[in-house]
Amino acid sequence: MPITNLQVAEHAFLREMYEDSYFPDHVVDQGKAILLRLCEQIEAEQPSDLQALYALTRAATEEFNLLEAEFEAAGSEIETVAREWIGDEFWFVASVYGFTNVDGEALIAGRNW
Repeated sequence: MPITNLQVAEHAFLREMYEDSYFPDHVVDQGKAILLRLCEQIEAEQPSDLQALYALTRAATEEFNLLEAEFEAAGSEIETVAREWIGDEFWFVASVYGFTNVDGEALIAGRNW
């Protein structure tokens, strides 16, 4: 399903990670794909409240948890700065879909990184 939200379609997800050679592009690509799938799910399911949104972001966060092993296998990791960048992307997604009163930590509450 193609993304219909123009802000999302034009957004450079995880730009900072792509710009930092510490993070392998092929693994960052997987993170970007997780975020885009999250956007597709939000557009398809149209969560009506924060709890419904958090259920979707919880699943995406779990995918990032699994992705940590890919980073480690490539000699990298989701370290402090990357955590912030990823968290910012989750907040961006929530806000462009109208969830402006979202708790940024609750979006990624299940993270292991």
